[in-house]
Amino acid sequence: MHLPFVKMHGLGNDFVVIDAFRRDLSLSTAQVRFLADRRFGIGCDQLLLVERPGQAGVDFRYRIFNADGSEVEQCGNGARCFARFVRDEGLTDKDAIVVETASGIITLYVESDGQIRVNMGAPRFKPAQLPFTAETEADKYPLEVAGEPLAIGAVSMGNPHAVLRVEDIATAEVERLGPLLESHPRFPRRVNVGFMEIVTRGHIRLRVYERGAGETLACGTGACAAVAVGRRWGELDDTVRVDLPGGSLTIRWEGGDTALWMTGPATRVFQGEIEL
Repeated sequence: MHLPFVKMHGLGNDFVVIDAFRRDLSLSTAQVRFLADRRFGIGCDQLLLVERPGQAGVDFRYRIFNADGSEVEQCGNGARCFARFVRDEGLTDKDAIVVETASGIITLYVESDGQIRVNMGAPRFKPAQLPFTAETEADKYPLEVAGEPLAIGAVSMGNPHAVLRVEDIATAEVERLGPLLESHPRFPRRVNVGFMEIVTRGHIRLRVYERGAGETLACGTGACAAVAVGRRWGELDDTVRVDLPGGSLTIRWEGGDTALWMTGPATRVFQGEIEL
């Protein structure tokens, strides 16, 4: 089977995007791994499938697969690339695109300057919503990792995130602590791990170790999670610039049950066809 694809990225967080809207398509775990492989396949952090919606009032269904073949609930950078893809491919001409994901309905807005603004919904802090094992909900949780005591924030942005404050992301122990936290037994479905350096109340630097992908150049939901946790700690304002290794996002959250908004770019790199 010859499979058309488009390669895209959001701040260096890269994706293979496949149109399963105009053709029926089902991919096995092994096929996803092959497509994501940077030596034998195309190479990506995640694979995105564009599908027909399963409910009324929705424009598309959006599925996300990590490089290891596991399906996940949400991806902020992927959502922006998704919006750019369906516009570029002529699947819609809407500026506001309603999308069904495994974690619920989101709305993507294509701005006049080409940036994509995403309504990410309200952050969810209840431990069961991540899921995360804790007796009660708290702003910070003590967590022991390899005998070392840490303090983290925990939040769901449609997928689970742990946020750890660090003094300097350049020296943060992402490679050591990332996989240990990702697979910590208190996160039964694993977790994405954000290492956050607070520069000012309106500016943070962030590195993210993603569940099933390792450290990536950018993570949209990770940026949202870091701002939500930082706001919860009383350390950040309602609008924050988040600098990631691949570039910057703007995150706005007024707190409470209000929606969190993410704005940033989405770039089309190339298109092609691969034998599958």
